Amino acid sequence: MSKTYLLAIDNGTQSVRALLFDLNGNLVDKAQVAIDSYQSPEPGWMENDPQLFWQYLCQACQRLWATTAVPKSAIAGMVITTQRGTTIALDRQGGPLRPAMIWLDQRRADKIPPLAWWWDAAFRAIGMRQTVRFFQHEAEANWIAQHQPELWARTDKFLLLSGYLNYRFTGRFVDSVAAQVGYLPFDYKKGCWAARHDWKWQALPITAAMLPELVPAGTLIGQVSAQAAADSGIPQGLPVIAGAADKACEVIGAGCLTPDIACLSYGTAATINTTTPRYLEATPFIPPYQAALPGHYNTEIQITRGFWMVSWFKEQFGLHEQQTAWQRGVTPESLFDALVNTVPPGAQGLLLQPFWNPGIKVPGPEAKGAVIGFGDVHTRAHLYRAILEGLAYALREGKERIEKRGGQRITRVRVSGGGSQSDAALQITANVFNLPSERPHLYETSGLGAAILAAVALKLQPDFATAVAQMTRIGQVFVPEPEHAHTYEQLYRRVYCRMYQRLQPLYRDIQEITGYPTKG
Repeated sequence: MSKTYLLAIDNGTQSVRALLFDLNGNLVDKAQVAIDSYQSPEPGWMENDPQLFWQYLCQACQRLWATTAVPKSAIAGMVITTQRGTTIALDRQGGPLRPAMIWLDQRRADKIPPLAWWWDAAFRAIGMRQTVRFFQHEAEANWIAQHQPELWARTDKFLLLSGYLNYRFTGRFVDSVAAQVGYLPFDYKKGCWAARHDWKWQALPITAAMLPELVPAGTLIGQVSAQAAADSGIPQGLPVIAGAADKACEVIGAGCLTPDIACLSYGTAATINTTTPRYLEATPFIPPYQAALPGHYNTEIQITRGFWMVSWFKEQFGLHEQQTAWQRGVTPESLFDALVNTVPPGAQGLLLQPFWNPGIKVPGPEAKGAVIGFGDVHTRAHLYRAILEGLAYALREGKERIEKRGGQRITRVRVSGGGSQSDAALQITANVFNLPSERPHLYETSGLGAAILAAVALKLQPDFATAVAQMTRIGQVFVPEPEHAHTYEQLYRRVYCRMYQRLQPLYRDIQEITGYPTKG
């Protein structure tokens, strides 16, 4: 067994990683290529050439082959996990028609397809009309159909990034049920495309023929084609397994298979997830996502601009760390923990609400970020600590929502993603949640979760429970510090939990006056 390896491709937002795992969950080798080609033709827009996603992926693979001692003949199969909600329009020849619209893109359609009167009346009656209209305005397909109608008329396939990469490897238009996170006509409860009478077909210009075939996560979907092998160096004919979205893979890669264990993802987006066999809407009318574990759901609550805020801080306020890091040959992020530790817990009263992106329900589409409590003692170190604390507060609020809706207490939190490398972030998490904060044995948990899917699909592991037990484990544990936990409890209950409700009317006024973020 030790001579059998799995190749996981993790196409995240900031980079593409080619990862080799063994059947004990060890990361044997890794190659990474940063994605630096995103374009913003207008404020709030975010695009990338789909061909560049493929080129970066192939570069990562070629770098891996140049450095690894693992022979290609020892690799049993490959699997892909990707960023979510990034859409790609293809023509009849399978070529991209326009840049991919990235999940962080904030453009909105002004004109939306009308719904039948009975749907409109039903949604109005249950208080869901605004949510449905938000769905329509946010849908990339509606924006393209409105602003580029000729291009939309030539769109033969409309895929998520995961489906596009599956196509590039196998020649098949097929995607995983557990990768479907976006504004698509998908039935999250049943795990399939919506029924023909469903309102989503009226709300969007998408037809069934434009969508890929859906299969459960962990399904063999084909083999690496000759062209893909030539581009990437991956052996032709290697089995390709359907993966799942990166957050879904992180959950099983962190070993979170039951509702009492929360998986916190400290990635570009910050999320809190649990795995449950029952359909549970942590926020009413907002569906849970299909889990990587077939037949299960992830009760996700997301902070869209999560540890993206660390990158934002670095760009706006971290010049000193960038220069020092360059001189020392380390990453700027590695110096930020020292910055955090110069400031006491609670950042001397500086509190941050991390809604740098609006939401659908909580927060709503009017939401904005806020920082309150400034005084003359505050420095950029306080602001950085307030970012980490604000993200932890927001995720704790999500934890309490999941517990209230599901009736199940969360007793353990496990933190994954790139941000989990920060000891300061993990200690803050333990204190804010007042629970031990567990770091998995490696932070590449999305790639590991994808590898677990491949291991079970290829019968290298007998089932998911065995695979997770064999391939995941706890690394370091950060224990709550009672005095600091008490400080956070007071700030969370008496200040943070009141911030959004108090500021919401002001956010609406800002939106009405400036038009941001509702401009199309």
